[in-house]
Amino acid sequence: MTIQAVDLAIAAACALVAVLLAWPVPIRLSRASWPPRHPALALVLWQAIAVAGGLTMVGALWLVAAALVPQHPWLAGIPSLALAAYLFGHLIAAVVSFERQRRRHLALVELLSVPDPDRDRTRVLDDAAPVAYCLPHGVGSVTVLSRGLLDALASDELLAVTAHERAHVEQRHEVLLVAFRAWRRALPWFPMAARAESEVAALVEMMADDVARRTQPDEVLARAILRVAETGALGTANAERASSRQDRMHDRFRRLAGS
Repeated sequence: MTIQAVDLAIAAACALVAVLLAWPVPIRLSRASWPPRHPALALVLWQAIAVAGGLTMVGALWLVAAALVPQHPWLAGIPSLALAAYLFGHLIAAVVSFERQRRRHLALVELLSVPDPDRDRTRVLDDAAPVAYCLPHGVGSVTVLSRGLLDALASDELLAVTAHERAHVEQRHEVLLVAFRAWRRALPWFPMAARAESEVAALVEMMADDVARRTQPDEVLARAILRVAETGALGTANAERASSRQDRMHDRFRRLAGS
């Protein structure tokens, strides 16, 4: 067997793996029943699928080009390097965009909220909608709660919600979300990229729930989630996104209620 034939065989194998990682494998994972019980493991698998899928796509392209133009090896790397640069460029752009939005959001929160006298690193928005989120900023990270949330939840429910939100920052979930958002933006025509982003978003919510469960009973966190979900004011003007987030909250409630 010639070197060219070997390169083509390896390229075909890489292409096959890339196809498997691009469609049947993530479909099977997204439909599996076990990820809610082991969200951290499922999240690792989604990361592995994304990284391995990208590497096999780039590798297959390189090997095919090398087999077709063996006399000009430098030409073989151009298509694969272009693909790698395209994917990496979208990642950098997503990180820059996230950082810009984070800084702008922090500035707005400083202007539109007041410090919570009862909770460290917490600010309160004068908003009737039940809103809770954390803004990562190293040691300066803050938890943002709305007046509507404070009025709607009992003290133990607020503790559970605050623990959930702070878990996002402590476990650096924003890094994972930015990476999968970049993948979706780089491949907008690829439905699996959108599904991966949605699945990862759901998994990090479950992981944050699991942190809150260490200090608060499951029923307390479940009750807080249900109260916020039933209100329907989820802080977004996009109806489709609001519906998706509400469905995700009900899934989280059922997961906690069924434990």
